[in-house]
Amino acid sequence: MRVLVIGAGALGGYYGACLVRAGADVTFLVRSARAEQLRRDGLRVVSPHGDFAVQPKILQAAELKDPFEIVLVGVKAYSLDDAMSQFAPAVGASTMILPILNGLKHIDALTMRFGAEHVLGGLANVSAGLDADGRVVQFMANQTVIFGETKGSLSERVLALEKLLHVPGIDVRASEAIMQDMWEKFVQLSTLAGITCLLRASIGDILTVPNGEASIFGLFRECCAVATASGFEPRAPFIEFDRKLFTTANSPLKASMLRDIERGSTTEAEHILGDMANRARSLGIETPVLDLARAHVAAYEIGRQKAAS
Repeated sequence: MRVLVIGAGALGGYYGACLVRAGADVTFLVRSARAEQLRRDGLRVVSPHGDFAVQPKILQAAELKDPFEIVLVGVKAYSLDDAMSQFAPAVGASTMILPILNGLKHIDALTMRFGAEHVLGGLANVSAGLDADGRVVQFMANQTVIFGETKGSLSERVLALEKLLHVPGIDVRASEAIMQDMWEKFVQLSTLAGITCLLRASIGDILTVPNGEASIFGLFRECCAVATASGFEPRAPFIEFDRKLFTTANSPLKASMLRDIERGSTTEAEHILGDMANRARSLGIETPVLDLARAHVAAYEIGRQKAAS
């Protein structure tokens, strides 16, 4: 199966590079500056599992003419509209679109544009980013991709995709309950992004300050309440996993949203924190910590835009 990876940033770059290394037929759709960098330096990955580099096949939007069997979408949420317009020629009658963006809003956007029959649910659990040299840096050892049919079944095409993605560097699992999985990831990310951005600190540091742990779990409870009211009550193993995640002493864990703030970049705040808060309002659920975190990042965005202009 031919795979088109949209972008070669942290997510697309990492998973796409692993597929190329394993011999899969992968092409990256990138902008001109990234294309030049990849032609010159290759696609380089710095990982706890061992560094490696591949020489990727690349296309720019004007060169994209034919459909692909798989379109792997790992762009930032604020780039999705442009990305959809760019990769539209790659979507044929049997194309599977696998989005591994954060949050949930993108599922509706992709479905509206391309039709529900093309769109899978998916999520990635990998902590990664691009460094100043354009290398994909994997910060922690996790490297999971979970995906499935949004209506919940292990279809033949999902099982075929699972086999394709089963390569070194990717821990892959096809799911019969991908929307439940995505909601739990949404809760986890909203908690992590909200609290680390609000306090501008890692989980380990937050745990050392007065009311730090209480603040983390106050936000966690708010997000769990929204998921439950939406029909996706977080399961006990997830609750236990996140309880350990958010109480690990000296943990360096922080959201990629906070790393975006630290380098003065655009954030996905409205796609994550804003969407969770809006869903809470529509359900009549009070979320004071979430609302404060959303306001905090929104204020940062206003300041960033003023500074840029």
